[in-house]
Amino acid sequence: MSTGSPNPADVKMLPTTATASSASSSANELPAARPSGGVIPSNQPSRQLSDLPKDELENLAEEYGLDPGDFRNRQHLVTAIHERRQMIAAMDREAMLDVIKWGRRPVTFNATKEQIAQEIARIRSMKFAGLSHRGLLVLALMRGLPAATADPVPVLIRRLKRQEGLFAKLNRKRRAMLGSIVSNMIGDTSVAGDYQYLPPQQGPTASSTTTTAPPPPAGTIKDEIEESGLFGGIAGRIKKSADSYVNQKLDEIESRIDRKLDEIDRRLAEWRDKEIANRLRILKITLWASVIVGILSLIYSYVKVYF
Repeated sequence: MSTGSPNPADVKMLPTTATASSASSSANELPAARPSGGVIPSNQPSRQLSDLPKDELENLAEEYGLDPGDFRNRQHLVTAIHERRQMIAAMDREAMLDVIKWGRRPVTFNATKEQIAQEIARIRSMKFAGLSHRGLLVLALMRGLPAATADPVPVLIRRLKRQEGLFAKLNRKRRAMLGSIVSNMIGDTSVAGDYQYLPPQQGPTASSTTTTAPPPPAGTIKDEIEESGLFGGIAGRIKKSADSYVNQKLDEIESRIDRKLDEIDRRLAEWRDKEIANRLRILKITLWASVIVGILSLIYSYVKVYF
């Protein structure tokens, strides 16, 4: 019995492990390396906070009530601004408007939360009379203090007053004394009126007959000097008085223009009515003249034929 060796030509060699793994890996890599045959559009990212220049970033932080000097590096400042924006977005808008009314800051009723927060950050007053509990919460959060809904009003006021340093408190007392002196010198006995929102910004298609609302009534000169200093308070009062005067004169000029336009429209309407009446009269005369001429021509023809 012969057990001859198999024919070498009929033997099929199995691939080795390395060869199989390389083949499978190349097969797996082929779809990834295959071009898609089209251009994949890429969305350009919007300008982030980290892309802003240093001065713009610091100005933005100050607008949100942050002190850029309290942060060690740029990344910490960017993180603080981002957290402050998230905190503002989570605030109650009505509570923010309470702070605006209390601080008498000029905003429109349809202002965004960020615009309202930037005005709140400019308030430096430490007289919290008339401010609601929810307004105190917003003011404390905007000044970087821990505050919760369960905190009573006296606790919030105590925290806000403790935040003010000794020198800042002395300066405020000095400004209050100057404000009292200036108020007594000029005899300012006015009382702050009700708060009024600024008129909403109108587009180019808005009606020109809309009157310009006056700016929010300012507080007393004493309060303004206490908050902004002697020169700042006087300058602010003069600016508000000038704005009120200019708005009043603009309203008068606008009303005069409206009266002139109404008078011009009335005269044009009268002239148009007279013109139409004259043309109708001319048409009537022409029609009657044509009728009379036609009758006369018939009479003439009749007389010529029969007589």
